[in-house]
Amino acid sequence: MSSFLELSQIAKAYGPAVIVEDFNLKVQRGEFISIIGHSGCGKSTVLSMIAGLSDVTHGGIILAGREVTAAGPDRGVVFQSPCLLPWLTARENVLLGCDQVYYSAPRRERREIAEYYLTLVGLGDAMDKRPGELSQGMRQRVGLARAFALAPKMLLLDEPFGMLDALTRAELQDVLLSIWQREKVTALIITHDVDEALFLSDRVVCMTDGPRATIGTIMPVPFERPRSRAELLESPEYYRHREQLITFLEERSHERPADLRPYVPAETPENALQRFLRNPRNLATV
Repeated sequence: MSSFLELSQIAKAYGPAVIVEDFNLKVQRGEFISIIGHSGCGKSTVLSMIAGLSDVTHGGIILAGREVTAAGPDRGVVFQSPCLLPWLTARENVLLGCDQVYYSAPRRERREIAEYYLTLVGLGDAMDKRPGELSQGMRQRVGLARAFALAPKMLLLDEPFGMLDALTRAELQDVLLSIWQREKVTALIITHDVDEALFLSDRVVCMTDGPRATIGTIMPVPFERPRSRAELLESPEYYRHREQLITFLEERSHERPADLRPYVPAETPENALQRFLRNPRNLATV
């Protein structure tokens, strides 16, 4: 099966300084990917290249069968700061993108699209408020609505909840997952938060430290969807995966890929017992 997004031998350099190199990643349609790593390792640089906001020094990016050479409305981007125009209302900020993407649609239809996504993110009663009248969390909701309203092929999120308090962050993670599951859009999020990565994504891409950062290991996330935060926090498997990610960040992110062992899920006691019982020689001794 061909990949929906493919990054092949991606490298980014500024003169002699190589930020990212030999970055190879394949993403399937509808998949949710997280990229984690230490500050300055090049996570946001990778996202900017996928978004077409930064040129690729070496390699290529293919999205939906086409090479990425510039920014475009087929990629919705949500930044850490939502970058809203302060003199426009929440509705008008979302309409800016709708006017570009649905330029042939009647004005009433574009307005309905903007209002639909603002309602989905919980701002049905705040559409006529300007950014200065909204909290940081509410402004980020506008950013999410604006990105989803474009009906993008790819949703790119650059630490969108990094500036929020823990409660608001959890609320917006739930909002994001709810709309993502409804829209079936392929998504990639940059995060420092291992709990956020495990809760949101299908796979977690762990980057090595820079310079010349690349992929160190990729961890599949085994938890079924839809996910319950409470159920995850009660799962021993969740904490095993969490420990694997923390161990990588604390002890192994400085190693080069040739020295890194591939990710192997920790064996549970139940699996160990099943493996023991499947061996006829062991059964003979029971």
